Amino acid sequence: MPETPFSYRPAPEAPEIAWPDGVPVAVWVALNLEHYPIDRPGLSIVPVTAGNVPDPMNYGWRDYGARVGTFALVDLLDELGLPVTAPVHSEVCSRYPQIVAAGVERDWAWMAHGENNAAVHVDLDVDDERRMLRDCVETIEAATGRRPRGWLGPALSETFNTPALLAELGLDYACDWCNDDRPYDMTVPEGRVLSVPYSVETNDVTLLLARGWTGQQYGDTLIDQFEALRAVGRRSGVVMAIPLHAFLVGLPFRLGHLRRALEHIAASGDAWFATADQIADHYIAHHP
Repeated sequence: MPETPFSYRPAPEAPEIAWPDGVPVAVWVALNLEHYPIDRPGLSIVPVTAGNVPDPMNYGWRDYGARVGTFALVDLLDELGLPVTAPVHSEVCSRYPQIVAAGVERDWAWMAHGENNAAVHVDLDVDDERRMLRDCVETIEAATGRRPRGWLGPALSETFNTPALLAELGLDYACDWCNDDRPYDMTVPEGRVLSVPYSVETNDVTLLLARGWTGQQYGDTLIDQFEALRAVGRRSGVVMAIPLHAFLVGLPFRLGHLRRALEHIAASGDAWFATADQIADHYIAHHP
């Protein structure tokens, strides 16, 4: 019977974490850079046309993110002076090179996110998955000049072999499981791979698309999440991920609510805005 790629560690048994300057919450902004093939179904806002090939309504809705929304988010994050971690599909490097160039200019941390959002890591032979992961990492490294150190599966997908294959490639962490507010060690035969907290519940895909919440509700949720983690983190540091998808939160009528939440978190004095790489580094250094 297959086992989970991690052992059970209840919160009271987690090692104590002290983030820089004693702040209770490490916050990382995940600006997802994605490509959805035009001949495959993808995330849809209008289900009635989702099976069409091509599907102008839903493909165009997603494509707004690459054309407009991403650059609106870049401007906002620049203005607020926040570090960015970019989970990036390797196909983005050739299809949207201007986006990659913007990230290189700003020294973003790059995270491998698969080939595209249709190439999920399910039912893959170990050798095929090894090749896919290697090609993804090497393509991103060639385009950005920086080898990705983390992994976020397309649609948070993994096989039972993924953590071990990440260790083979020298990656330090994965973000798919979303089952803790603190980093922990995954089970791999050799090397070390952490799980760095990401989020399904406070993800804009979940809140704005699946639940159909308003921008106001989305911004309030980010603030509520931070305030609750802020209280918990005073005993031992925790992590808050803020996943962003430009075709959702990058729209003008929602962007102000993201700004409101980020400004609230920054003004608290209780957040260490970092990249996912920096969070992994800090945990590794203090919990060898």
